[in-house]
Amino acid sequence: MSSSPEETNAGPVIRDLRRIDPVTGQVRTPGAEAQDTAARGPGKPARPGRHSAAKPGGTPGADAAPAAPPGAAGAGGTAAAGGAPQQAAAEPGGAAESGLTAQLAERTADLQRLSAEYANYRKRVERDRLVVREQALANVLVALLPVLDDIGRAREHGELVGGFEKVAQSLESIVTKLGLVSFGTEGEPFDPNVHEAVSLSQSAGITEPTCIQILQPGYKVGERIVRPARVIVAEPEDEPATAGPSDEPGPSDAPDDAGSQESREDED
Repeated sequence: MSSSPEETNAGPVIRDLRRIDPVTGQVRTPGAEAQDTAARGPGKPARPGRHSAAKPGGTPGADAAPAAPPGAAGAGGTAAAGGAPQQAAAEPGGAAESGLTAQLAERTADLQRLSAEYANYRKRVERDRLVVREQALANVLVALLPVLDDIGRAREHGELVGGFEKVAQSLESIVTKLGLVSFGTEGEPFDPNVHEAVSLSQSAGITEPTCIQILQPGYKVGERIVRPARVIVAEPEDEPATAGPSDEPGPSDAPDDAGSQESREDED
């Protein structure tokens, strides 16, 4: 049995199917091996080169020149032509980065403005809540003022005894805890902001308008006056006007017409 020339001359064939060339580090083109096989003809061994060894003990890639790296200079300055697209591609990237920076600054400013508006809204709501609470509390305490006036008159007449006294003390304690404060005492200076003058009189021994009698005590909640105190006010007495020296001529200042006439007659 005769063997074919292909079986007689062919040695061991090693095909390197790796996608990355271990020598140059470049990506191999798919189908390059098929093109090589089609070029040498069917049934012929692979050509020694960087991808295969034709003889036992041969060094792969000994007879092949290393492939040129991408971007290397070719005929007519191919490297210079290949560098231009890279620079053109870098410029759109810088524009995109600047656009993202501007959008980030705009979103940050919007977030800061929104945070400030929310902080102001929260403060305004809290302030309005306190005002409504004070107003509601003041309305309740004003409704209880007539009851407190009756308790005060009963205490002045000695009628606040027994269980009624305990109830009165409890009520006064509750309104005090709620912030209701009574003011207005005899002898304090008159203040039109907190006092309501019912009558006015004059009194000696005082130097300024003074409350000499409290007809109805005043009340306030915090700094808010819910009812002024009704008082009788006394003012200092007016000092009598002192008489000064008279400007009218007296008897000694009158001209002596008779004496002057006699003197003129003697001269004549």
